[in-house]
Amino acid sequence: MTLSSYFEENKGIGVLSTANGDGVVNSAIYARPHVMADGTLGLIMANQRSYENLRANPHAAYLFLEATPGYRGKRFKLTKVKEEQDTELVMTLRRRFYSPGMEEKMKPVTLVYFRVDEERPLVGAL
Repeated sequence: MTLSSYFEENKGIGVLSTANGDGVVNSAIYARPHVMADGTLGLIMANQRSYENLRANPHAAYLFLEATPGYRGKRFKLTKVKEEQDTELVMTLRRRFYSPGMEEKMKPVTLVYFRVDEERPLVGAL
């Protein structure tokens, strides 16, 4: 199964973990990534802590827990490779829209592209 079909067919919860230049870690809930034509994963990010961390340290981890009984999903080691801000592509990829006041607080919105360095299953038992 390709990553594109995996994320299209599975709903769940995503957690992106980043670290700043000093190694201080942050984790945040994120939507399913967009699988781009070149195989990179794209996440739409507001200018908050995770994004700031990626500016200092391009490495991240993404954990996806499928919305199924038990612990099924995937873990990824990622490296940021590029980004684009407030483009038409970013707006067409968005799955969620906010109230106008919240939209203003979240600007600028950036599409961050990640190379997948490693993919592993999410393992565990209840």
